[in-house]
Amino acid sequence: MDLLKMIAELRQERASIDDALSVLERLAQTHRGKRRGRPPAWMTATRFAADATAPPREKKSRTLSSEVRKKMAEAQKKRWEAYRKAKAEGS
Repeated sequence: MDLLKMIAELRQERASIDDALSVLERLAQTHRGKRRGRPPAWMTATRFAADATAPPREKKSRTLSSEVRKKMAEAQKKRWEAYRKAKAEGS
């Protein structure tokens, strides 16, 4: 077996061991008592890997009436007008 290949494999194994040790150290620090609330992101990524394989849920699309879209457009135009007016006064 090639020495460079062996060295690369050993470095890869050492990196995975270091990762496992850091996760275990974090777990040891957080398990001093019962936690309340949502677990940290680093715990959910490893702990609930089965949920990541679940198919994503479909988003429901909202349909807006033409009147509502028109009101929203008018309101946004008013906001932009106020923004431009304030910017012109401030300059």
